[in-house]
Amino acid sequence: MESGPHIVVVGNEKGGCGKSTTAMHLVTGLLKAGLKVGSIDLDGRQRTLTRYVENRHAWSDARNLGLPLPEHRTVVASGQDSRTAGEAAESRAFTAALDGMADCQVVVIDCPGTDTFLSRLAHSYADTLVTPLNDSFIDLDMLARVDGQSFEVKGPSRYSEMVWESRQRRMARERRGVDWIVMRNRLSHQEARNKQRVGSVLDNLAKRIGFRLAPGLSERVIYRELFLAGLTLLDLTQKGVGVDLTMSHVAARTEVRALFAALELPGIADPSRL
Repeated sequence: MESGPHIVVVGNEKGGCGKSTTAMHLVTGLLKAGLKVGSIDLDGRQRTLTRYVENRHAWSDARNLGLPLPEHRTVVASGQDSRTAGEAAESRAFTAALDGMADCQVVVIDCPGTDTFLSRLAHSYADTLVTPLNDSFIDLDMLARVDGQSFEVKGPSRYSEMVWESRQRRMARERRGVDWIVMRNRLSHQEARNKQRVGSVLDNLAKRIGFRLAPGLSERVIYRELFLAGLTLLDLTQKGVGVDLTMSHVAARTEVRALFAALELPGIADPSRL
């Protein structure tokens, strides 16, 4: 692997698209592959990823499971009145969190569902950017403006423009690009017309603004149920976790493995073994 950690940013400026669930499954899969993993939660208000990691600690300790755990940090927004001073403080806190994980092989960063300075900063450090997207035109509007009659792409939306700016900053700073992957979450199992139209627009948009498409996570209650235990679908074959493995779990684990196969992250030679 290259020197320094490979940085995976999970970002989207819309809440409820599965960012923290995706981030925790990425963290767990990387840990199970034998990598040293860091995780950073930039949503200092919601702290969903932080609570997920804390729940995992507690569940593992209570059952003496020895679950693999990441090196975790939470970076909170500055409360300073001055925007300049606040952004400087947030930059220092973010840099300190990354510097503290210099010996990790991969760092996964979970961004808030809003446009913040910390989120923009994280995007400019991404080696891999993963953008979960619910499969609807409401969520697609975050990426592009789409004509309501012809379904033609009229132009990129603010988030896509922000990603482009972040790529430019990264290239200027480090002469390195960003592998941007959009994953379609909560896909319907039916071949509905809306699903086909969203897919067609995404295929068009991928070529125009430079991202790859990856299979996402279906709408399954089990993803939410595992949160309180800090578990993921990749943990359920371990003895003593306290969750009975069902066919729905097996199907969901297949989704997670397919996501890893599409992401092509370093250190994951065979996603089917996760």
